[in-house]
Amino acid sequence: MRISDLLRLSLDNLRRRKGRTALTVIGVVVGTCAIVVMISLGIAVNAQNEEMLQSWGDLTMIQLYNYSGSTENALDDALVERIRSTPHVTAVTPYYQPENLNGCIKAGTNGRYESNPYNIYGLDEASMEPMGFALQSGTWLTDVGSLGKNKIPVLVGEEFGYNFEDTKRSYNSNSRYRYSGQTDKNGNPLPPFVDPQNARMTLQLKDDQGNVKENYELVVMGTLVGDYSKDYMTVGGLVMRLQDARKLTAAADRLAKRTSKKEVTYQQINIKVDEVDNVAEVEKGLQDEGYNTNSMTQIREEMQKNVAQSQMILGSLAAISLLVAALNIMNTMTMAIYERTREIGVMKVLGCKLWYIRSMFLAESGAIGLLGGVVGVAISLAISAVLNNLTAIMGLLGGSIDLSGLSSAFGGFGGMGGKISIIPPWLILLALVFATLVGLVSGIAPAGRAVKISSLEAIRHD
Repeated sequence: MRISDLLRLSLDNLRRRKGRTALTVIGVVVGTCAIVVMISLGIAVNAQNEEMLQSWGDLTMIQLYNYSGSTENALDDALVERIRSTPHVTAVTPYYQPENLNGCIKAGTNGRYESNPYNIYGLDEASMEPMGFALQSGTWLTDVGSLGKNKIPVLVGEEFGYNFEDTKRSYNSNSRYRYSGQTDKNGNPLPPFVDPQNARMTLQLKDDQGNVKENYELVVMGTLVGDYSKDYMTVGGLVMRLQDARKLTAAADRLAKRTSKKEVTYQQINIKVDEVDNVAEVEKGLQDEGYNTNSMTQIREEMQKNVAQSQMILGSLAAISLLVAALNIMNTMTMAIYERTREIGVMKVLGCKLWYIRSMFLAESGAIGLLGGVVGVAISLAISAVLNNLTAIMGLLGGSIDLSGLSSAFGGFGGMGGKISIIPPWLILLALVFATLVGLVSGIAPAGRAVKISSLEAIRHD
């Protein structure tokens, strides 16, 4: 007997018992649909959580801190180089802010506009782009060459110009300051006093007597795209190369007659990892060495754990319907064997192999599972489409509905928006395979009973 004959015979047998087959298939449909929908809700909640965490910060970023200034496990250049060679690390940079800068940043005619130098950051220029920073305009600080004595190339935050105040105005005057989002009496936005891209800016360093001793021209190479999830520096900061920031610290120490530190240590080091799934491994290695770290990994893992627990509970309830469906398939196939006992006996007398008889019943039970899986997946896709467009559908009908509770039930954050249900291709394939396996497993016992029937007794059976 060829496989095509086996399949055709199995389908013919199912077709002859349409009512019973349909009722059995419905059980598989309900079980498959319930499980697929439950999993799809969990996948959507995970996607919402990932999107939310991305808005908080980069999921592949790790921060090392040493705000206490402890010499134990100090964040220094040796550590930076060692981390840079760690597997899965794509970029690493210290966050260095020049200490005790006594001075100011001047701009405008006769230095009319002034800003304090407390928002200066020194970073590894080669790591900025891999770290995910973006330029609104201009170029990066890499390969800028020599600009001349006392000229420092910098990048400015998107709203850095609002740091300046008009020194010609009184401290009590509102017109001395400009803020982002400030408007005039007509509602038009007020620009900052200084346009960093076009203005000449000078960093003045003073001695402990308040006398200007050194001037550094800040050459703006580009403007960063403002993104608080990356860092405040992209909005209101001024970024320069690490060596230039150190040079300013050394100059400030010299003017104040302070002894500069021989070993440069940092308060923070940022590490970029290649994949989200590798963050935990890199972070654990640093924690095992005694370093204080921070990343989104712990929050992400806790969220995923809550979603998985919710899926497990609700999925288990849905699996009960598949168990009932499996029992129905087993009952249906057992009844089919009793009804076809004479047919089985004739096949044995004619020399049909036991394997073909067993395969015939397994093919029937597997076909029931596969058919139920196909219909169940189709209904699941329809339910998913309705859930994802339910708000719009209710709006057309003149009503409204809040589905935030559905997301919260799976460990998500209600009201995050996005899709309620996501059914990826792998879930469709998994559902079809699983439903077919349920049918095959349910048919094993009845098929085994069929091959054990005595040929002579089967032929005499009415």
